[in-house]
Amino acid sequence: MRGGSVAVVGGSIAGCAAALAASRGGAERITVLERADARLRDRGVGIALHSDRYDELRDAGYVAPEMPWAPLTRRVWSVRDGEADHGRAIGEQPFPFRAYSWGSLWSELRRRVPERVSYRSGAVVTGVEPDAEGVTLRLADGHQERFDVVIGADGYRSVVREAMFPGADASYAGYVGWRGTSPDVADLPADGNDAHNIVFPGGHCMIYRIPDGAGGHRLNWVLYTAPPQVDGLHPDLRTPTSLPPGRLNSELTGHLRALVAEHFPPYWAARVLRTPAETTFIQPIYDLEVPHYTSGRMALVGDAASVARPHIGGGSVKALQDATALEAAWVAGDSWEEVLANYDARRGPVGAAMVALARRMGDAQVENTPDWSAMDQAAFDGWWQEQNSGSDRRSGFGGHSMKGR
Repeated sequence: MRGGSVAVVGGSIAGCAAALAASRGGAERITVLERADARLRDRGVGIALHSDRYDELRDAGYVAPEMPWAPLTRRVWSVRDGEADHGRAIGEQPFPFRAYSWGSLWSELRRRVPERVSYRSGAVVTGVEPDAEGVTLRLADGHQERFDVVIGADGYRSVVREAMFPGADASYAGYVGWRGTSPDVADLPADGNDAHNIVFPGGHCMIYRIPDGAGGHRLNWVLYTAPPQVDGLHPDLRTPTSLPPGRLNSELTGHLRALVAEHFPPYWAARVLRTPAETTFIQPIYDLEVPHYTSGRMALVGDAASVARPHIGGGSVKALQDATALEAAWVAGDSWEEVLANYDARRGPVGAAMVALARRMGDAQVENTPDWSAMDQAAFDGWWQEQNSGSDRRSGFGGHSMKGR
């Protein structure tokens, strides 16, 4: 399918990848509409790509070795053990991942979007009006534009998804991720290539280093737990939102800091508690499934299509894989209908499988945590296996394998 006009709503990682897919697929005119006024806000958070998924995406041309990354080789799960500085390890796993910072990965993808693609910052889409032959987008500045196809890459609050499936909103999982980054990496245990999971009743915290964009590293961490059920302690999290620095309720922050001081081994507690307030924020955790990835002349990629809880370690992988599948469907299809039908058939089941697995992991690792302190390596291995039982053998921790498709 060659030619035609395409709009990509959203210019983040998923949007840049979708624009690249449309270009390679043969679209004649491509416009990316990003609501942010200038450079997308980079809160410094980390992204980890499973090494096998990286290889597949590299071969597909969506990631490259020169993108700054840090190796991860092992994940160590630890529990507080009195005043032992690093606590006690209850389980270790191979962890063949590559750690990136969100900002550097986005920058590299943005750089790869062809110059002929019109990337428009500050373009806020307020309305999406489909018909049989295309889609009209209404913008906040009063203008409207018509396209043959519109791709929604605008995240879990997608206006494109709302037009496709009204009321199909992300659902609050009942807990949050408290995230932060700091330069506190001078004396990490071992060689710094380990990811550390600090576990406690009602949640866990994952900690690993990421590139800082200047040849060094930063410490990246995210703590998952349910906030206390106290009126006024936090806003209504059932409506998809995020709480950036400056909007964090002091009582909620105090609760999380007290949790760290009580349950973390002293070494890791110090690193979390020393993280500057301006580099911490709250990310409520959501689930989302859609009936289809396409409807009429509209398609969804990334978190606009499905949102799996972060425990699966495959969110960015899925967004990039969505783009590769869209490109493949574009190249093979002879009509818009065929392109979009093939894309939906390839990605819909994958998204559903990843959401289901991530829910099981969230239940085991946050909502109904085991007695971590009673575990040894054998018990840990059995507990981990239970989370993955019944999974599609190609959809597991780290994302879905593209091999064989």
